[in-house]
Amino acid sequence: MPNVFLLSPANLAGTRAKQLTSPRAQFASALRYRSDDGVMIGEAFAFMSALYFRGKITYSLHFGGRENTFVITPGFGLVSPDWRLTSERLKKMRKIDVDAANRRYTKPLRESAEALAARLDGNSQVVLLGSVATGKYVDILRPILGDRLRFPALFAGLGDMSRGGLMLRAVRANSELEYTTLDSPRHRAPGGTGKMPLL
Repeated sequence: MPNVFLLSPANLAGTRAKQLTSPRAQFASALRYRSDDGVMIGEAFAFMSALYFRGKITYSLHFGGRENTFVITPGFGLVSPDWRLTSERLKKMRKIDVDAANRRYTKPLRESAEALAARLDGNSQVVLLGSVATGKYVDILRPILGDRLRFPALFAGLGDMSRGGLMLRAVRANSELEYTTLDSPRHRAPGGTGKMPLL
């Protein structure tokens, strides 16, 4: 079985997100967003996040395939790249903080991660293409997925744009990155700080 990839979400409050959702926008992705069916979340997030998410979605589809690619969403858990993003769904997502202390975020993510874990075989790796610098992904996913949860080793110390470029180069070379296990979930210190993560 190919590796399974979990992609962190795009910034829903950024400039490019506002461009996509503008009622005056006439480019193709914006028109699809305003349609009754909505726009595929992989397409929408690739526009919102530019190089970083484009690198993640291109990389995961190349090495894992659509059936093994999932996008982390606030309020909806893990969804497929062709899950439709509508104005109603985006409105809900914008109201939910991506925070390990927020049950509206953690409950659907935990439930969908448990469903994913139930169908994995013993040799499956689940690769997180997102930040491990806070507990917003790892502290929820690690208790469910254990040591099957991995992270690209070369991501350490790189910014988002560099990570996006790295993944696109890996696809062009048809050379999958090496993955490393993650630290155990961080224990929160008073005031919401935590121990130093991998990055």
